[in-house]
Amino acid sequence: MTRHIVWQALLALLGIALVFVILFQMAPAVAPPVETVEVPVAGGTYIEGLLGYVGTINPILTPNYIPANPVEQDLTALVFDGLMKVDPTGQLLPALATDWQVSEDGSVYEFHLRDDVSWHDGAPFVAADVAFTIQAMQDPNYQGPAALRELWRNVRLEVLDSHTIRFTLQEPFPSFLYYTTIGILPAHLLSTVPASDLPDHSFSTQKPIGTGMFEVESMASDQVVLKAYPDYWQATPFLAGMEFWLFGSQEDLLTAYSEGQIQGFHPLHPDDLPLLAEYPDLQLYSAPTTGYGAVVLNLTGEATPFFQEKEVRQALLYGLDRQALIDDTLAGQGLVAHSPYPPFLWAYNPAVRRYGHDPERAIGLLDASGWQDTNGDLIRDLEGQELTFTLLASDEPEAIQLAEEIARQWQPLGVQATVRSVSPKLLSVSVRARDFDAALIDVGMTADPDPYPLWHSTQIGEGGQNFAGFANDDADVVMEEIRVTADPEHLVELYHTFQQIYAEEVPALLLYHPVYTYAVDRQVRDVQLAPLIYASDRFRNIADWYLETAPVEASAEGTLDKTGE
Repeated sequence: MTRHIVWQALLALLGIALVFVILFQMAPAVAPPVETVEVPVAGGTYIEGLLGYVGTINPILTPNYIPANPVEQDLTALVFDGLMKVDPTGQLLPALATDWQVSEDGSVYEFHLRDDVSWHDGAPFVAADVAFTIQAMQDPNYQGPAALRELWRNVRLEVLDSHTIRFTLQEPFPSFLYYTTIGILPAHLLSTVPASDLPDHSFSTQKPIGTGMFEVESMASDQVVLKAYPDYWQATPFLAGMEFWLFGSQEDLLTAYSEGQIQGFHPLHPDDLPLLAEYPDLQLYSAPTTGYGAVVLNLTGEATPFFQEKEVRQALLYGLDRQALIDDTLAGQGLVAHSPYPPFLWAYNPAVRRYGHDPERAIGLLDASGWQDTNGDLIRDLEGQELTFTLLASDEPEAIQLAEEIARQWQPLGVQATVRSVSPKLLSVSVRARDFDAALIDVGMTADPDPYPLWHSTQIGEGGQNFAGFANDDADVVMEEIRVTADPEHLVELYHTFQQIYAEEVPALLLYHPVYTYAVDRQVRDVQLAPLIYASDRFRNIADWYLETAPVEASAEGTLDKTGE
């Protein structure tokens, strides 16, 4: 009896299972929920606020590597391309040129040009455009920077065919390649325009035509409108356009942002950064830049013979807490400088001698050099000469505060520096005339790390830029060899050697490398800031910035282009 009950139970369970199987097969299939993600698509206009003015957009009038109007340099970088470009480390890369060859003696450069580039009016880019651009700078009536005309004046050029051009220099000059980053002008539009007329010509002031990622749609004194060039030879951007609104003051610029009129800007003063925390949608991006702030010492001044002593110069540097100077007077917007070159530059020597804040070592160096306080007035002296001098600085509040803090840090060493503030223009005039004891200055640098113009002994005289009066035979030899060396590995060795000499001799007291801060609203996405050689390098990845998005299935196969298709 029990056996029959067990079998009946098993049959019942099998029947129930069979019913469930049948019902499951009969039930309609239920699709899993579709997941979507937002992806960038083309469209939208980025609007940036700038302080300053725009008169011309012309690469040979406002090149990046010559001090010029920064607004015009920003716009020129977006509208025009050069034969070459520089990466974030300062290394050279091809742009309008596909490749190039240099002769063994380093005096002949031959460039092969891209054949897929067109001007914004549709005309093809050819070697004649490069030739015209260079000839315009060679013209005696050229209205751009005199240094640029001097550089190109003795360069002989030959158009070998429609996409090959050759430059012949009078003597080897490895830095020459950096000057081929200058934007190229269209010969088919300007070949009949005299070089003297370019600054006022409608091409420069109303409708520039370049080969860049963006073309000029309209140009006015207070606003420049760009649109993406659809046939650009590299990646087309997501942004449909860019607008630059020009303001006369930082206050007006901040008001424009708070009212939603602009989406990005560069805060000029570190003191303004805490104020930006009031804007929750404003994102701050920071990146180190080239150049440096320094106290340049007059090594040839009759009133300051002690600056000729290396140990005194070293002591002055050991006596400075440079990180505190950056934190307290620059709102942290700087990196302590151990070399004239920032660490991201290819020429930088990571093993360069460093001077930390070491007051005891500073005092020891001064004591050993014979500088003592012989009369109890808290100022060191030697043979009737007191260790006192004037520190010249700009009358801008930030510069005055920095100079006064430097002077304060030197007091415990027995060094008296009296701060004298003058207008930025008078500061520049005084430094160039060597009419100073010590001066707090900012030194701008380009992608070309050549130290010759600033530190070779031949540049001490009138017209030179060796304002410190630094003369060192070993350094001179290295700088001269840098200018004739084409081998990349040997060139790096030479730059490293120069920095070692510089750090040992301390011809100027390096303080900081500046940090560039960029404020952009969070609605503008994928903004990235690598180290900046020029301010316009903030647009290095502009092709990736986007404002518009569209939903797509997360599991969808294939890739999207910048139309969202």
